Amino acid sequence: MNLAVVLTGIFTLARVQAVHGQGDKGTRFLCTAVPIDKDTNCPVQPASVQSTSAQEEELRNTVMQLRETILQQKETIVNQLGTIKELTYKLSRCESASDDSGSWKSSKDTMDDVPRDPNETIDALGKTMQSLKDRLQNLEQQQMRANLSGASFPNELRDLLQRRLGDLESQLLKKVNELEEEKSQLYNETAAHRQRTENTLNSLMNRISDLEKGNTGFRSPEDFKLSLPLRTNYLFGRVKKSLPEMYAFTVCMWLKSNASPGIGTPFSYGVPGQANEIVLIEWGNNPMELLINDKVAQLPLSLSDGRWHHICITWTTRDGLWEAYQDGQRLGSGENLAPWHPIKPDGVLILGQEQDVVGGRFDATQAFVGELSHFNIWDRVLRPIDISNMANCSAYMPGNVVAWADSDVEVFGGASKWPLELCEDRLFDN
Repeated sequence: MNLAVVLTGIFTLARVQAVHGQGDKGTRFLCTAVPIDKDTNCPVQPASVQSTSAQEEELRNTVMQLRETILQQKETIVNQLGTIKELTYKLSRCESASDDSGSWKSSKDTMDDVPRDPNETIDALGKTMQSLKDRLQNLEQQQMRANLSGASFPNELRDLLQRRLGDLESQLLKKVNELEEEKSQLYNETAAHRQRTENTLNSLMNRISDLEKGNTGFRSPEDFKLSLPLRTNYLFGRVKKSLPEMYAFTVCMWLKSNASPGIGTPFSYGVPGQANEIVLIEWGNNPMELLINDKVAQLPLSLSDGRWHHICITWTTRDGLWEAYQDGQRLGSGENLAPWHPIKPDGVLILGQEQDVVGGRFDATQAFVGELSHFNIWDRVLRPIDISNMANCSAYMPGNVVAWADSDVEVFGGASKWPLELCEDRLFDN
């Protein structure tokens, strides 16, 4: 019986080697004890061997897939940790910026280099928010892929990221709202300031237009004064009427000035070829001078005390005789001032500036600074009693060549015309 068992085992080993060797390069031996009364056919079937080999291959593939999944999950976690660190850093900068007293208005920005312009700032913040949302969407897609592969996504990491993004979004929305409010307030203040400026300019332009047109509403045409407050080369008045040819004249006016040194040029008359046909000027420390045809006579007048004074200048071509009156009193006279020279016609009569060329090229150092009124010119020499009556406010005589009238005087460069009760103002000054 023992011999039969041994022979049966040898036969079985041979059968197994033959069957298994058909599909494998190596050799395997299976030993199985078979009773004498049993069938001695090979108990191991080829299908069982092949089934075992397929299971091993499937397990091997599963292990490889799990290993790849673990490596991918590890890389994902590392990327997520870097993103969380970056978001945490930016959120801390936002929080530190909110604690500063200067906050958004200071030169320190909350994230990167935020532009100072509100519109650019809002655009930059919107781009930052969109970038963060794209990152969150990318992380959620990675989570879905991880779930499909059978790996678990850390819930704690996801919740932390969601909280960080929520806090950062709240901070950014708060800053955007603050910028919108500041922008709206700035716009309102700018609009209000612009409106006030436009109203002031419109009022000034209307006033200037009225003055230039003569619509001042003075009680009578002569009850106004010309104001020249600054020593410039662009403030002046111009008499619309010109002078005829004259062989004698009287010029009278009221003046008020405290300019020093010298009150400047109350008036000048220029004609083609001679800008200094008639000029009354007090320049620098020099005394008052009368120029006729560029010839000079010094006048003993004193007018720079800041009070109203009435002055009259008379001249005749015969022997060039002249006289100077101040406040009704004759203070000086002379002769040989441009004798036998007729005053030429069709010139330009300027108030407040000395002409280097006819009608222009003014010199600021020679400009009149003060107020002027009742500028009249006659083509004859007035009697002393007439001059005295005008100076004492007992009579008013308009000039027969140039009469002081609102409609005949133009103002330029900021010069202005104002109502005036001349004699009342003079009594008040005294």
